[in-house]
Amino acid sequence: MPLTSKLPDVGVTIFTRMSQLAASCKAVNLSQGFPDFPCDPALLQGVTEAMQAGHNQYAPMTGLPALREAIASKLQQSLNVHVDAEREITVTAGATQALFSVIASVLHAGDEALILEPAYDSYAPAILAQGAGVIRVALRAPAFAVDWDEVERAVTPRTRLIIVNNPNNPATSVFGPADLDALAQLAERHDLLVLADEVYEHLVFDGRQHHSVLAHPVLRARSFAVYSFGKTFHATGWKVGYCVAPPALSAELRKLHQYLVFSVSTPMQHALAAYLQQPAHWQGLPDFYQARRERLAPGLTQAGFQLLPNAGTYFQLADYSAIRPDLGELDFAEWLTRSYGVASIPVSAFYADGRDQHLVRFCFAKQDSTLDEAIKRLAELR
Repeated sequence: MPLTSKLPDVGVTIFTRMSQLAASCKAVNLSQGFPDFPCDPALLQGVTEAMQAGHNQYAPMTGLPALREAIASKLQQSLNVHVDAEREITVTAGATQALFSVIASVLHAGDEALILEPAYDSYAPAILAQGAGVIRVALRAPAFAVDWDEVERAVTPRTRLIIVNNPNNPATSVFGPADLDALAQLAERHDLLVLADEVYEHLVFDGRQHHSVLAHPVLRARSFAVYSFGKTFHATGWKVGYCVAPPALSAELRKLHQYLVFSVSTPMQHALAAYLQQPAHWQGLPDFYQARRERLAPGLTQAGFQLLPNAGTYFQLADYSAIRPDLGELDFAEWLTRSYGVASIPVSAFYADGRDQHLVRFCFAKQDSTLDEAIKRLAELR
C-alpha cells in the first residue's frame, strides 16, 4: 500500500550523521550536545533507592506530585514566580516530547507557526506534521539579535504560535528584558501563543541573568515554557523534562500528552524530586560550564578560528574563514573530522535554506581531558 510521507524532506539529523562520522574516524566528538562526564552519584543513588523502595509502576499522568512541587519551589527560588504545581506543571519524556506535544496541541491544518533561525531541528518537522506552515525569520551573525520589527512583518492572519529558544542553540545568544517586552507586545497585538524553549536556562555566562517568559506577566498568561532535567543535570539519556503553562493551556497539552507517553519513568521522578531540594545542584552551573568554555576557547583561537560571542548554552560558534575559506560548512565539518579528528556541527544545518556563513558549532560540555585532546589535535591546523 502506498504511503505518503508527512515529512518527505526529513532525513537523518545532522547530529546523527556527524556523531557516526566521529565514531568511524575515532574523532573527539564535540558535535552532538551531550556531556561525556557522569551525573552526580547522589542522583544515581536516588534512582537506585527509588527502585528498591518499589517505585516501579506508572507515575501519575501529569507527573509525580512530589516532583511537581519541587519544580514549583525551584521556579519560586530561581525566577521569583508562583506556579500551581497541580494545574500548571506537566512532567514529560524530555523537552522534545514537550515541544512536540505543545505544537500538536495548539496548531491545526492551515495554521502557521513562526520560528527564529538558526533553529533547533525539531521545531519545523513538528509544525509540518500538523499540516501547518512554518514562517522563518533569520537571525544574523555575529550577535544573532532578534529584529522584532522584521518578526512582526512576517506575521500573517494565520499565525497562531511563535517559538523562541532562550538561551539559543546554536546561536548562544540570550534574551534581555527588552526582548521579552517586544515579544509580549507582538503576541498581544496578534493574539499569539508563545512556546519558549528554555532548556539552557541555567547556562548563562559572564554574570548575565536568564530572563524567562514565566517572569513576564503578559507572556506568563499566553506561554508554554519547556525545560530539561537532562540538560540541567548531565543526564540527557534519562529523557525527563517538564512544561509550565497556565491551567487552560496545560489542560489542552495534557489531552495529547496522555496518549503519547501517558507517564514518565517513576524512579527517576522520585530521584529528581529529592535532588531538587538542594538549590546548589543547579545554582553552580554557570560557573561550571563557563570554566569549560574558557578552557576550549584559547585552543580554538590558536588553531585559527574566530570565536563568536557566547552568552549561554554549552556551545561555542567559530568562524573558520581563516582556515579553509574554500569549503562550505558541511564540507568543512567533515574535513575537520576526517583530517584532524575533531567533530563539529555546521551551523547551516539550523537554517532551512542551508545558508553558508563559514560557521561551525563545538560543544564544550566535556571532561577536561576531552577538551584538551581536541585542543591538541586542532593545534595541528597551524
